[in-house]
Amino acid sequence: MEIGTFLLLQSPSTRSSQEIFGRGIELAQAAESLGMHSVWLAEHHFSTYGYLSRPVQLATYIAAKTTRLRVGTAVIVVPLHNPLVVAEEIATLDVVSGGRADVGLGRGYQQYEFQRFGYELDEGRKRWDESIDIIFKALEGKPFTYEGKYFKLPETCVFPQPLQKPHPPVWITAQSPYAVEAAVKRGFNVLTGGFGVPVSQLADYGRLFEKVVADVKPKQKPRISVQRPVYVTDNKADLLDAVEHARWNMRVTLSLRHQKERVEKGVAIPVPGQTEPAIEELLENMFVIGTPDACIRQIKRLKEQVGITHFNCNFWFGDMEQKRVLRSMERFAQEVMPAVV
Repeated sequence: MEIGTFLLLQSPSTRSSQEIFGRGIELAQAAESLGMHSVWLAEHHFSTYGYLSRPVQLATYIAAKTTRLRVGTAVIVVPLHNPLVVAEEIATLDVVSGGRADVGLGRGYQQYEFQRFGYELDEGRKRWDESIDIIFKALEGKPFTYEGKYFKLPETCVFPQPLQKPHPPVWITAQSPYAVEAAVKRGFNVLTGGFGVPVSQLADYGRLFEKVVADVKPKQKPRISVQRPVYVTDNKADLLDAVEHARWNMRVTLSLRHQKERVEKGVAIPVPGQTEPAIEELLENMFVIGTPDACIRQIKRLKEQVGITHFNCNFWFGDMEQKRVLRSMERFAQEVMPAVV
């Protein structure tokens, strides 16, 4: 099983952009030196929930600072962009990284972001299928035309073309049965998990994934990955503090997803849910935080119940200090990875 690491570039305490980006680059380089497979970069806008608005741009820089690490997006919010530009950026990243690009694409879920670009969330999602059609026609390297409801293109040919053929591996974020099914039917890999999604729900997605694969019978079986906050520690106080940092991410994520967000002068405020899981529930079903043995058990459980072949670690969450994140990554690589890969 492959191990990746995810970067959101959040800052509850509104640290400088230079510091936040510097931390992200350092963690990506650490991931490579520790033997991890890939780094995945989010796209968010207009709040301290995520400073990273151009994931492909940062992925290109990280590719230049590494030699083996695969660089991916998790995800490009497709409806916020012209699909031809998305195709050009994907291809450029793949060329300059020497064929190390992985492409995560998503419909988006934050009305807060869409409104500030002049879109409605539902309208943007309706453009999704046409945008995906155009992106992958463009990456074929042949002239094409397109006649859709939202996009009408005369003969068009996109340069550059990606090194990986027919295109870099594609992952689609899926937080619903519909999204899982739609991704598999197109032959795309599935990336799920994140904050607030219990193991039982992920297991349901895993069973649906296998059913759709069996029904559709794609030429190459897609893969499924789960993303989780990860922190390795033997100290109870350290563990409890890490849970609270992860809870910040969970609260802000869910408030943005359900359009209950609080953003004051760009600062994302964690909004507690009406009912929230107890710490024991978070540790058992939503977070991978604890001793090496506890982390191994949780990842093996995901492997068995969901069928994952890739696990994406969110090592840096909340306002966690960099030295703590790096120490946890090192322990994960030394004491957890050998037991799960």
